[in-house]
Amino acid sequence: KNEINNLERKITIFHAEIIKKLNISKDTVIGFHGQTIYHNSKEKISRQLGNGKLLNQLTNKNIVYDFRSKDIINGGEGAPLTPIFHHLISLQNKIKLPVCFLNIGGISNITIITDSKNLLELTSKDIGPGNCLIDNWVRKNTNKKFDENGSLASIGTKNEIIFEQAQELYMNRNDKKKLSFDTNDFDISFVRGLNLEDGVTTLTDFTASIIGEEISLTLKKSKEKIEDILICGGGRKNKYLLKRIINWIWKIFKGKNSSYLNFINVPPIQGVLQPVVLGKEIGNCCKDLIAKNAKAWDSIK
Repeated sequence: KNEINNLERKITIFHAEIIKKLNISKDTVIGFHGQTIYHNSKEKISRQLGNGKLLNQLTNKNIVYDFRSKDIINGGEGAPLTPIFHHLISLQNKIKLPVCFLNIGGISNITIITDSKNLLELTSKDIGPGNCLIDNWVRKNTNKKFDENGSLASIGTKNEIIFEQAQELYMNRNDKKKLSFDTNDFDISFVRGLNLEDGVTTLTDFTASIIGEEISLTLKKSKEKIEDILICGGGRKNKYLLKRIINWIWKIFKGKNSSYLNFINVPPIQGVLQPVVLGKEIGNCCKDLIAKNAKAWDSIK
């Protein structure tokens, strides 16, 4: 416990130092998510390292933190948090609806937006690994942190036997109805013994196959025809991963039937029965902001 507390303090101090360098105004509201170390909605636990109260003391700024707990308490998954953001940018940029957002972070998640006004019409869920398997393998076997542009995967060879076994195990898992994942739900042990490049390629293809399968299934089940898939998150920079995802979708749709799909690479909460204001506030000016958000929720119900 002491080790975790010390690490949380270090993470908070690191964020405080960055905030001070930004030279932002005193009335700025800072959202502090922290680093997730454990997430399980069934157990109603979501633990992020990051002390909002300490960050407030160190920076003298208005801090909002702990974004997930109220969602979980109200019957939600507590993840992903991105759907509301996706909805906002779809409005601001007047994106044609319906639209599918694919966010590739450590975990991949999708958001389907069909209604510009009603947030309760959002469909969102985690769909599987994103960068986590690839990053873990690269970090374990090199001094790099990720496969930049998918360059390692592009020169490796997929191990078909390991790939098919991994696919079969994943498709036959017990928690198929799980809506939110943690990076700890996935491990790289099944590619143990492969060289660096072949391991990256096999893991990237495995990741792409899961994302491609889940998106294809979602599109087929959708009552409305979705033509645009907007790709965001750090994984959008992995050219090999994106190529493999698109190939999987085309394969499932048998090529011609998916010709109407547009894959758009863009820069950088499901289960709840009613909207809830997420996060805890430390500071004085957030009350007006929360009041404004409450009115916004009322206007789109």
